Amino acid sequence: MKQLLDTVWQRRGVSWIWDDDALNKIARPSEVLSLRQMLRFEGQWPDDLPSNNGSTMIVAGLDACLDLMSPEEADAWLGNELKHAILSFQDAYQGDAALVFWLPAGQRRIHIQAASDAVVWRCGAPNSDQQIDFGRLLWGEAREYPQEILLAAAAKAAGLFPLRIT
Repeated sequence: MKQLLDTVWQRRGVSWIWDDDALNKIARPSEVLSLRQMLRFEGQWPDDLPSNNGSTMIVAGLDACLDLMSPEEADAWLGNELKHAILSFQDAYQGDAALVFWLPAGQRRIHIQAASDAVVWRCGAPNSDQQIDFGRLLWGEAREYPQEILLAAAAKAAGLFPLRIT
């Protein structure tokens, strides 16, 4: 998987981050929206976004939402509802804003299969033996997507960044 040592993810595209330092670079805790708040904006996105000088929307709660669903329900919801909201966000801002999902346990829950670069989400209890095909559902397994976000050279990944979801 390609690595990104650049701040473009803070201003454009869609990212999934799990590193505290990455979150602190772009938002104060009071600027983080719930998943429910983000979904309510669909079709009526605000002119000024709450974080990073008006260029970024940080969303928390995706992990908890997925944990409340069965893997089958989560699979359908990600591929339909969430993907539709992400596409709406991208269209509204024409690629000039960032949508960042804060996943505090993402480093343990998101797994990248080295041989194929496929990205999967490890389900929580009671379905912890199952996975959701995150990459296929959200960015259609395009191998250019996503890139691992690095905050410094040789650092651990802080998140994943696809510039655009299609």
